[in-house]
Amino acid sequence: MTKTVVITGGVSGMGLSASKLFLSKGWNVMMADFNEKLGEKVNKELSSKYSSKQVAFQQTDVSNAASVNDLKVKTDQLFGQVDSVINNAGIFTKGALHEVTEDAWDRIMAVDVKSIYLMTKAFVPEMMKQKSATIVNTASISGLTGDYNMAAYNAAKGAVVNLVRAMALDYGKFGIRVNNVNPGPTMTPMFEANPQSVIDTFKKASPLGKLATSDDIARVMYFLATDESSPITGENVPVSAGFEIYSGQPVQK
Repeated sequence: MTKTVVITGGVSGMGLSASKLFLSKGWNVMMADFNEKLGEKVNKELSSKYSSKQVAFQQTDVSNAASVNDLKVKTDQLFGQVDSVINNAGIFTKGALHEVTEDAWDRIMAVDVKSIYLMTKAFVPEMMKQKSATIVNTASISGLTGDYNMAAYNAAKGAVVNLVRAMALDYGKFGIRVNNVNPGPTMTPMFEANPQSVIDTFKKASPLGKLATSDDIARVMYFLATDESSPITGENVPVSAGFEIYSGQPVQK
């Protein structure tokens, strides 16, 4: 039986790379994204390359319960059983804590954290009956460490970093594995819009002298979603070209 994955934030950046990779491996893919215009465009392109029976798009606000439930209904109608959920949708907010507006704080918590709660409420009950499924959340190395002027983002991704452990403990007995992929700075179209000097500065900060790509992140998502990672659950897997490994201490002569 062909397997099915639901990917939030699935029509751009890391989510789009994941959508393409799962399709290339023969999976059915339901792409969920807030950007309806882009979603319809991407769905048309991928449907022509693969099959309209293999890929679909649903405009979704992952912070809204009714919208997420609509996604579940549409996925059931088109594909039936869901074998994996990739909770990839997320937003970013800059600023020290006192500089972050209440609306911005509420929004990042809703999109980056509450969305996982809502997707779990919608999809996991059926997964529990199946006794076999996977969930992959996009966290961040910013949930593992602190950053300057990124307090709200650090808090949101830090919540996801620990949430994965609770989810893995609660759902393991139902054959559901839950893991996080933790990207660092990644060569997405949004990041590549920075001046080249900024990109070069980031590359120099990596011990490898380079940054991960969206395709790099997608390959780890796919690994964590498949039986290739069958013994792995409750883990945070950095895919960052080494950004999270440095203690910050100066070089000792």
